Amino acid sequence: TSFAAADLLSWIWSERFWLPENVTWADLEHPPPGVEYPRLWNMLYAFPLAAVVYFLRLLFERLVAKPCAHILQIQAGVPRQAQPNAILERLYQSKSPDERQLEGLSKQLDWDVRKIQRWFRVRRNQDRPSTQKKFCESMWRFTFYLAIFIYGINHLWSTSWMWDTRECWQNYPFQPLSPEQHSYYLVELAFYWSLMFSQFIDIKRKDFVIMLVHHLATILLITFSYGNNMIRAGSMVMCVHDASDIFLEAAKMANYAKYQKLCDGLFVFFSISFFICRLVIFPFWIIHSVLVESWEIAGPYRAWWLLNGLLLVLQCLHIIWFYLIMGIAIKAIFRGKVAKDDRSDVESSSEEEICSSTDPSRNQTLKGNSRTSNLNGEAHDH
Repeated sequence: TSFAAADLLSWIWSERFWLPENVTWADLEHPPPGVEYPRLWNMLYAFPLAAVVYFLRLLFERLVAKPCAHILQIQAGVPRQAQPNAILERLYQSKSPDERQLEGLSKQLDWDVRKIQRWFRVRRNQDRPSTQKKFCESMWRFTFYLAIFIYGINHLWSTSWMWDTRECWQNYPFQPLSPEQHSYYLVELAFYWSLMFSQFIDIKRKDFVIMLVHHLATILLITFSYGNNMIRAGSMVMCVHDASDIFLEAAKMANYAKYQKLCDGLFVFFSISFFICRLVIFPFWIIHSVLVESWEIAGPYRAWWLLNGLLLVLQCLHIIWFYLIMGIAIKAIFRGKVAKDDRSDVESSSEEEICSSTDPSRNQTLKGNSRTSNLNGEAHDH
């Protein structure tokens, strides 16, 4: 078994796949004196750090975000409780009933079908996180994205390769790893591990699978780019994505607090920053460097094709997401309100969402707005 595991590991981390021609892992394991190269095992520190990040999140939400929510009069709220029923509860925990099952339950319980449907709707709404809970989550992400963006841009601003991207590939992969780069990568990776693990602890959302795949893909990209020392380009990719996420989370907080004009203004800033960062800087500055300049300077190799393919797929997603953002913006212009956050929960009924509680006209803002789950899911992609 140990030999099979060793063979599998050597196949996964094949030098012929991950590294340029005539470069071996041993070359990166023995840097010159005073120089450090990335070592993949350093990424194992992300696991205990992810637990620390999750613990910090709990403390932050309890000691900072929750008091802020009280100041803004965002109440936790007590959802209506479904009538206890063991038969319906068992079915609820497994799946949603179809029409045939509803008819069978109606006969078994001597309830009409509408009453059973109403029970499932009330039961699902019990599992929806409150507006206060969603505000606390957004405030945590806003704080993290703001802090990590400031850290990242402060480091990148003083580097030569941010201003001349050809420097990303000079003497590649034998480029020294600075403590700032190592910390930046480790904290970002720990944050996404904490998000992935917390999905299994938090209230289950209806985009659970999508976000799980998204977090896993992000973790793999961060890990692989660290392992083969694409850290210079990788740092710019992470920084560009964090920039627009700040405005998205801020807009959601304003929405939960029912500061609609502030929400609208922040959403405009989010749209502009998304366009500049992900449809201008990312493709014409970063992808151009990874695709064209790296070919000219370092030459392609097998992993080069994989990583460039993933970046191009990511860019296609950016275009799709920007189309969805523009759809929200156009509806906001004509209807006067930016949409609610509809990512949230196991089930959302539009008439009970956060934007409808005080203003009947808000019931029509992006009715059926499952598309915003894409915006929230996209908000972490790297």
